[in-house]
Amino acid sequence: MNALTNADLHCHSVVSDGTLTPEALAERAKANGVDLWALTDHDEIDGQARALAAARAQGMRYLTGTEISVTFANQTVHIVGLGFDAHNTALAEGLRRTRGGRRERALEMSDGLAKVGIHGAYEGALKYVGNPELISRTHFARFLVETGACKETAEVFRKYLTEGKPGYVPHRWARLQDAVQWVTEAGGMAVIAHPARYGFTPNEEYALFSEFKAHGGRGVEVVTGSHSSQDAVRYAETALEFELAASRGSDFHSPTESRIDLGTLPMLPGKLTPVWELLADRIQ
Repeated sequence: MNALTNADLHCHSVVSDGTLTPEALAERAKANGVDLWALTDHDEIDGQARALAAARAQGMRYLTGTEISVTFANQTVHIVGLGFDAHNTALAEGLRRTRGGRRERALEMSDGLAKVGIHGAYEGALKYVGNPELISRTHFARFLVETGACKETAEVFRKYLTEGKPGYVPHRWARLQDAVQWVTEAGGMAVIAHPARYGFTPNEEYALFSEFKAHGGRGVEVVTGSHSSQDAVRYAETALEFELAASRGSDFHSPTESRIDLGTLPMLPGKLTPVWELLADRIQ
């Protein structure tokens, strides 16, 4: 496998906030020409056995995956873990603790929405949740689209679920150091997910990459669903500057909601070391 491998190492199933099962995702990935796949549900690894079995059934190679929610500089940052031992107890316990505050946060979000006339949002969001421990803003967004409060999920986020809006409730997640440690001590690689999304100042971003590298982080998503071609060039340069491997993943959640389909991203820019080259012995 090389830089031209069609690897999709970031997507979500019904185990977190996606709308498809691991099996349906594997089938879709294969149909779109994916050679190497990872399911990276939010703060959860319960779908890994199903995803591996589905990948094998489709004739694809597989890397274990998860996407860990981290608080850094008072903002939520996501760290993708790849190629770890899915039976590692320290990783599983760390993810369980990270999931722990989601129900309380969701109830507060529902209260905020009720104050502006949107009632029953918590119960409505639960209809879209495969795993109640992982209720998220995405589930609320789907409910508000269903009720006609907004036309699409992006509109819900703009009007109700971002900072300063009625349904926004901040949450303190794992520490960056903890997330990187859980993944690396389980034999995997920690990767900064979609760095262009965070809107950090240059100093904040430099601090994120520096601290991430100091804790043992080894990769960054260069090509991903929310990155423009300019973003890919920028973070290719960042990967080289910090001597990080480059990852590629669609961040696919749903056929009707996601900007990019599984396996349809541009290839990685040249001169980068793909994460899968460093994880060759972890590919199943």
